[in-house]
Amino acid sequence: MACFFRRSIAAKLGRTLQQSEDALLPALSAVPLFKKGESPDFKLSINTLRNSGILPSEDDIQQQTEKLAKQLKQDSIVEEVSVGPVVINFKVDRKLLVQKILEQFGKNEDEKFGLNSELFKPLKKGTTLVEYSSPNIAKKFHAGHLRSTIIGNFIANLKQSLGHKVIRMNYLGDWGMQFGLLGAGFGQFGCKKKLKQNPLQHLFEVYVQVNKEAEHNEGIKEAARDFFRQLEQHESEAMSLWQHFREITVDEYQHVYKRIGVHFDVYSGESFHQGQAQEVVQQLQSQGLLKTSERGTGVVDLSPAGDMSSVCTVLRSDGTTLYITRDLAAAVDRKEKYQFDEMIYVTDKSQANHFDQLFQILLALGHSWADSCQHVPFGLVRGMKTRSGEVVFLEDILDEARTRMLHNMSQSKTTKKLENPEDTAEKVGISALIIQDFKGPLLSDYTFDWERMLQARGDTGVFLQYTHARLCSLIRRNDDAQAATFDPSLLLEQTSIGICQHLLRYDEVLYQSAQDLQPKHLVNYLLKLCHLIASAHRELPVRGSSLQVAQARLRLFSGACSVLAGGMKILGITPVQRM
Repeated sequence: MACFFRRSIAAKLGRTLQQSEDALLPALSAVPLFKKGESPDFKLSINTLRNSGILPSEDDIQQQTEKLAKQLKQDSIVEEVSVGPVVINFKVDRKLLVQKILEQFGKNEDEKFGLNSELFKPLKKGTTLVEYSSPNIAKKFHAGHLRSTIIGNFIANLKQSLGHKVIRMNYLGDWGMQFGLLGAGFGQFGCKKKLKQNPLQHLFEVYVQVNKEAEHNEGIKEAARDFFRQLEQHESEAMSLWQHFREITVDEYQHVYKRIGVHFDVYSGESFHQGQAQEVVQQLQSQGLLKTSERGTGVVDLSPAGDMSSVCTVLRSDGTTLYITRDLAAAVDRKEKYQFDEMIYVTDKSQANHFDQLFQILLALGHSWADSCQHVPFGLVRGMKTRSGEVVFLEDILDEARTRMLHNMSQSKTTKKLENPEDTAEKVGISALIIQDFKGPLLSDYTFDWERMLQARGDTGVFLQYTHARLCSLIRRNDDAQAATFDPSLLLEQTSIGICQHLLRYDEVLYQSAQDLQPKHLVNYLLKLCHLIASAHRELPVRGSSLQVAQARLRLFSGACSVLAGGMKILGITPVQRM
């Protein structure tokens, strides 16, 4: 296990440098596998030692590196010490490497591999509230909400796997002037029969129609403003219609969430905080933070010089609240209700300024905990359209992914006969969607590509699922050769060593993901693992080997399968066992 080796090398360094092991651990990391052939297992960053004051920063860095390396001798754990550019490399005993890594998988705790690492001890564990997905009610789940949903789900899964108490919140857009438009529009264009038959499709059609009308009809705009005022004043007829729209929307959304394996602990919404939003306005007023603009709107001055050059509007001129006013109220309410240690908002990058203003106003109100709030922004998806070329809803995307995957599976010579091919195609199609989305930095825009996304070869979600299913099949077929013990000396080929070296890095990859909340580190790690497994399938046959060799190789494949499955689950992917 990585911690054993990392600490052993730190102890060796500590004796030489007269430092504690803990002070040296941050400078040690496992070496990523870049090419075939032998490579060291760990490297020591001399720069990190200089920056932390352990080594003097004025000396020649390469001379420092070479001098320290000469003082470090081989022992029963480290079999080779070598020098690179401002790093010292350590190669550990091969048999011990295999033994320590793979013995972890024989104790019925396979899913905890890497998660109990000492790397995570300094990280504060507590209650994390993640707000994600957050579509607008009375509208079909647009494909544009897919990113927020799967990114938020990944962050929640990651935090939970590392021991945090996680609250998964869906903060629905269920208030505001859009409902004024929809309410007024439904009065003119709505049909109760159509609403019953296909609720969200009909509401979507009404919303499109009323928006078109409002462009040139001042009467419609006035009716919309009037309907929203009725909502703000809780008039029964308007509230009853709004409540009906909300209920049918949440029911429809839950069906979509179930398909993509996403669940929420709390369905909240802007409507929950209308009354509290007025309290926030009063607090801003009492603390002298609320100003009135020339247009009669209520604003908070966020300019450093206090000259109103940068303001945030929190009240319309008619006294009704805005999205940010309700967000302020929601944040305060959540802190009181859940006592979170951190709160993470997952939305597209266009809302970066909104959250910057939100956190600034919370701090101005005296809520120091606003420093523990974070916005995780993401870029846009281009080209997410169906074959007909229309803008799509998420269910259309999921249906299309399943249909295309079913077709690809039917054309493949390796596809097994499945009990439920539609279910498998659905899971694999969703994996493909997630991996295409997660491969790059979240902030980047990317172009949606059906053909590339669903390829069985290459770095795709299909490749991940295929590798996992193939490993499950291998383990099932050789169940009689599985054993509680194995001989590590039978796994000293470079193919086996390469997989063990890669498994060494799993805790570091999870740590990196926990630091910046980017799924790309885990995705690229798992894809590399799949490539290593593909080589091992060719070079390390189980069938036809002696019993002891078969047992050792099965332990290697079982360990790789466990890490692959565990990593996929954190990403929000359900591993399939047959395909």
